[in-house]
Amino acid sequence: MKLGAFLILNTSLLAQLPPAAQWAATTRVQYAITPNIVYGTQNGYELRLDVYDRIDVITPQPTLIFIHGGGWVGGTKEYIVTSLLPWMAQGWNVVNVEYRLARVSLAPAAVEDCLCALRWVAKNADKYHFDLKRIVATGESAGGHLALTTGMIPESSGLARQCPGPALPAVAAIIDWFGVSDVDDLLEGPNERDYAVAWLGSRPDRNVVARMVSPLTYVRPGLPPVFIIHGTADPTVPYSQASRLHEALDHAHVPNRLFAVANGKHGRFTAHQQIEIYTAIRGFLKENGIDPPTPAGE
Repeated sequence: MKLGAFLILNTSLLAQLPPAAQWAATTRVQYAITPNIVYGTQNGYELRLDVYDRIDVITPQPTLIFIHGGGWVGGTKEYIVTSLLPWMAQGWNVVNVEYRLARVSLAPAAVEDCLCALRWVAKNADKYHFDLKRIVATGESAGGHLALTTGMIPESSGLARQCPGPALPAVAAIIDWFGVSDVDDLLEGPNERDYAVAWLGSRPDRNVVARMVSPLTYVRPGLPPVFIIHGTADPTVPYSQASRLHEALDHAHVPNRLFAVANGKHGRFTAHQQIEIYTAIRGFLKENGIDPPTPAGE
């Protein structure tokens, strides 16, 4: 059921938003918001997503799949709604995805769920005006990791078997905000992180599963372009996770850019840095043939 009739974002509203949300619109855009759509049920848990669908146009629009962070152990899709606004201000359709956290199911459940959300987008493209040739996956922290796996893992991996249906659509680009690229690296040693250990649990094959859900495992020619944002002083996800991914993508001749935020921590970048980042993202998408949304009235 739709939440209200529509949402209007215009320049006067944007002026009141935090800098991260001031990816300023040049046209007025209107949205129908459909929250908490069940896109699957696993382990008795209903998986939900929210759709922000433009109603001021009737043609398929570029569509953002946004995946929240929280180390695979916390976070909600509702908490990151303001992160959607820079995209909505430009007229993107948005799908805001939740997934099973570690307390519900350990890895690889979150990866499987996000692939199923991608398949749901394919199934519902006509209903919600999703342009399947212009799907961008993005997320922050664990969401950045899941955006990478959603855009990089092939159907042949079998990780989308829990939701049979049409072929997984190709993701046009991935925007990775300080995500993990090598989960195995975080399970022990100098880069060990509690959240990664919790996501894999005590299973005896945890290193095998960690590699199965690591984006670095799937680097190969022909992947979608990848834009990586990472603070060089990130204490939560080591910067090496970004630099190693960047090097591997370069080696495979995959278009990519690493936007290193000097002395940046785990997000919470300055207003100036965020303006620079969003400007660079827009240029990167344009350079890689992802056309902007259709202005209202065209």
